[in-house]
Amino acid sequence: MDKLLGEVDPQIVEIAAKDLKRQQDALMLIPSENYASRAVMEIQGSILANKYAEGYPGERYYNGCQFMDEVESVAIERAKALFGVEHVNVQPHAGSQANMAVYHALLEPGDTILAMSLSHGGHLTHGDKVNFSGRYYNVAAYGVDSETERIDMAAVSRLATEHRPKLIVVGATAYPRHFDFAAWREVADAVGAYLLADIAHIAGLIAGGVHPDPVPYCDVITTTTHKTLRGPRGAMIMCKSEYADQIDRAVFPGLQGGPFLHTIAARAVAFKEASQPDFKTYQAQVVKNAKALAARLIENGFRLVSGGTDNHLMLMDLTSKYEKLSGRQAADHLEDAGIIVNKNTIPFDKRKPRTTSGIRLGTPMITTRGMKEDEMVLVADFMTEALENRQKSAIKRQIREKVKTLCSQFPIYEYLNY
Repeated sequence: MDKLLGEVDPQIVEIAAKDLKRQQDALMLIPSENYASRAVMEIQGSILANKYAEGYPGERYYNGCQFMDEVESVAIERAKALFGVEHVNVQPHAGSQANMAVYHALLEPGDTILAMSLSHGGHLTHGDKVNFSGRYYNVAAYGVDSETERIDMAAVSRLATEHRPKLIVVGATAYPRHFDFAAWREVADAVGAYLLADIAHIAGLIAGGVHPDPVPYCDVITTTTHKTLRGPRGAMIMCKSEYADQIDRAVFPGLQGGPFLHTIAARAVAFKEASQPDFKTYQAQVVKNAKALAARLIENGFRLVSGGTDNHLMLMDLTSKYEKLSGRQAADHLEDAGIIVNKNTIPFDKRKPRTTSGIRLGTPMITTRGMKEDEMVLVADFMTEALENRQKSAIKRQIREKVKTLCSQFPIYEYLNY
């Protein structure tokens, strides 16, 4: 029982060590990922992983939860202070479960939801037909304008008037522009709908003050706690106090049993980190880096959806430069060169989701490493060179070495013990 990991399972240690090297030597540009701090990871693997604690602080179904109550209460209070909200539930295991809990709390099966189409940048839980949300609710989808590739609020208003949704979801996984939450509140009020903001991608930007704040306008807010927030994998729900009991009952006992208190403790640490002045500096740099990367890619001849970015991510339309190159192929070629992105549909994509005509990339992870605008020019040029020479393995290997050299100047987790 007291043996260390290396003694118990060297095979798993070897796998972890290999991925540590992969992350150290590659440019990680997937915008939904980030590096959690050593402090976050340390508490996540702590003694707190051993305790069951069904229920909420002061109302547990198990004995021996007094310290679990303390941990969860600290996480709640820190999240409330960080985002300026009235109520927080920190128990959801993932963003999908957080959205499911909100639907469970506020809707009945068959009720109408208005949310962003997956193909235009939304999330599976925003009503896609292969997801529970599309199976159990009547979903009307909005998207982006065909010319501007931005959300047209007049079109959203018309859809809301036509479909009379009970809940409107504002949020996305692949939308590079700001959300005007005040305008969304007007649409929701006009049809008597609840307004849910899914800020999973932009929570850190909001906490850092570089994206408009949904709190004054939205009834409920869901978010993951990793991505730009840079905490452990997990989620939380924030809401006005009038919906607190409904939300809490929907999470437990509605959808979950025992919460993961070791992960909730890690979220508490991340919330403390996000309350520090350097977190605001970091988020501002994330946006500066995204704009610099986007500008250089455009200069290198690529077309970005909507013409650029306001936040941490961008979508590259490959068809504008390489008609026959799919997003899936481009992501594989870039990985050969040590650059990690993900294939992604673009608005009005003619290819299927498993193939796509675009790739999605962002700056949270490389900004965490300490890279700034000058490095973004290098990153864009590495990407350009790799795609231009995608059929030349030798050149991709050369780029990989250049990437490795750049990454060595910005090390991660230098002293991890595996």
